Amino acid sequence: MADGGQVRRLEDLAEHDLARARIRQEHLLEVETGYRSGSRFWARPGEPRPVFDPARTTLTERRVAKVRELRELGMQESKQLGLESISERTLRRMAAQYAEHGLAGLADGRWVRGVSGHSSVTPEVEEAIEAVHAESLHRSRMSMRSKERLIHQYVRERFPDRGVRVPHYTTLIKVWREWFGPGGGRQRYVRSAAAAAATWQSDATVHVSRPGQVVVLDTTPLPVKVLDDVFAEPITVHLTIALDACTHSIVAFRLTPVAESSVEVAMLLRDVLLPLPMRPDWGPEVEWPYPGVPAALVAEMAGHPVAGLPFFAPETVTSDHGAVYKSHHFVQAVATLGIDLLPARAMRPPDKAACERAFGGIQSLLLELLLGYRGIDVADRGVDPEGDATWTLSDMEHLLATWMVKVWQNRRLDQYAPAWDPGGQHSPNTLFAAAAARDGICLQVPPPELYYELLPVHFVQIDARRGVKIGGLWYGARSPALEPHRGRRSGRGGRHAGKWAVHRDPRDCRQVFIELDGSWHELVWNGLPPGQEAPAFSDARVGDVLRQAARAGLKPRTDAELLPVLLGLVAAKTPVDAWPTQMTRQQKSERARELARARAAALDRPAPPPPPGPPPETSRALHRQATAAVEEDRRRRRMAAVPIPPTAPKLLAESLRAKNLFLLPDEPQETSREADTGRAGEPS
Repeated sequence: MADGGQVRRLEDLAEHDLARARIRQEHLLEVETGYRSGSRFWARPGEPRPVFDPARTTLTERRVAKVRELRELGMQESKQLGLESISERTLRRMAAQYAEHGLAGLADGRWVRGVSGHSSVTPEVEEAIEAVHAESLHRSRMSMRSKERLIHQYVRERFPDRGVRVPHYTTLIKVWREWFGPGGGRQRYVRSAAAAAATWQSDATVHVSRPGQVVVLDTTPLPVKVLDDVFAEPITVHLTIALDACTHSIVAFRLTPVAESSVEVAMLLRDVLLPLPMRPDWGPEVEWPYPGVPAALVAEMAGHPVAGLPFFAPETVTSDHGAVYKSHHFVQAVATLGIDLLPARAMRPPDKAACERAFGGIQSLLLELLLGYRGIDVADRGVDPEGDATWTLSDMEHLLATWMVKVWQNRRLDQYAPAWDPGGQHSPNTLFAAAAARDGICLQVPPPELYYELLPVHFVQIDARRGVKIGGLWYGARSPALEPHRGRRSGRGGRHAGKWAVHRDPRDCRQVFIELDGSWHELVWNGLPPGQEAPAFSDARVGDVLRQAARAGLKPRTDAELLPVLLGLVAAKTPVDAWPTQMTRQQKSERARELARARAAALDRPAPPPPPGPPPETSRALHRQATAAVEEDRRRRRMAAVPIPPTAPKLLAESLRAKNLFLLPDEPQETSREADTGRAGEPS
């Protein structure tokens, strides 16, 4: 019997012990039946042997013959089988155990000996070890040698009259590791783990049973050098994924050319709620595959064909303690979406084990095959991964999206089988389909205005002439949406009483957004000339603009003065030193990252609504043109109907002049040539 009253099983035996048990089984079966296989139907050549023939010998005679045979074996062979002290009683006991437990009953007890503890660890020594462990949690980190000395001190002072013997150092370190683990963590995390273990309740465990119950967020540097889309220079990007803990589906991801910011993570959560659109080179095999909901219905609700990737409203989000996941904006975005934020415990990998394994799977299954792979360590790096880089940022994003939909979602999960089918074969798609068949699918697609609500908000006043000031720049000086509210306070109360809420995308500072009367309006930067386009710039570039303007002696009363400085910084109209062939590598990387973030912001931004119709003045002009065309057509038709137009009667004034006797006749008019000739002939 094993500890706890459990019977030993075949799984407890090692491979060589199992082979020895099978040899012992053959000897026992030959004694019981005369055949090593246990049946005459599978008799081997020469069986049964005369001394083991059941038709000629009794069972006792066969046992005596088997004991004599085994004792004639060499000492080494007998020890290997555990039969160096074989007797008839041993064979009877083996037969009884085989009848009750099968092959596992023939295993020698020495092969599966249970853990018996350490006899040298007396109750007094056990008390000393527990006391020193509690003291080591309170103190700074110390070596095992110091802990051994503290154990000796405790035993000497607490049990001076008992003559307690403290075990050797090797025994103490073995017992310490068995009881408290290897102890390789930092002291502050060891203390927090001990405190958590002391207050841990069995019912506090989170059991994930449905998609969206827990979504894990994490970011890692992509181990592949990619080329930026502007200067084709190799850069390092960061990969952020959202992994569903129930189905292990990568429901959203983002590639950022710089370290992730709160805006990217907020938009990543927005992507979890939105269905993934089909791309031009994707075939019908990656279209929405989940049963119960037709693909046409999902495409009708989304407004476009949908790929085979789950989308849902997350209930809980788990992340690490990075600065971006603890920022006020990310917490605000999570609250806006109605999601519970559950940060992982510090230095506790099991809290995000599935996400870490997903990163490892992406690396081993895809990234290691790409040119530009730089490994996970400098010592393992290739000769020139930057020179081998061939994938651009947009190509890498498309490759990851295609791979996740076609490969990851259909890959068999060996170690993540559900509790209701532990021996089955499942993939993220089949797990989501099973959950959808059990609980249904929520096809609620968020409105496009969610993009504005997830942006960082600023509470400001509206200036009567310049608009609103966000991040040192003025917006909306020429915006008609602000006309009724210029110089007025809002009806907001509380902490931001009288101020207006304005949302800004830090990735593209050319415009901000304000909600007025239930609709969103775009406020353009005052420094942009009407009808002209300027390169995109981020919030980091705004500080450079203001500093350059201060060095040039400009007074930023109007943002139009800052436009030349901005163009010089973002390489739109630059001198020779800022040409792409003359720019430094760092400048190229910064510019490429700005444009990449601006493109991401443009993709996240909803399309502007179509114009409601021509303004009233345009409608009146069109009406006048239509009326004039109709009158012109009528006049043409009247002229065609009368070939010889009638002569108009004389005016009343002409008839009176003809009958007046006192009216002098008009003098004849001279032509211009006669007048010039007359002037030329006159004497001077």
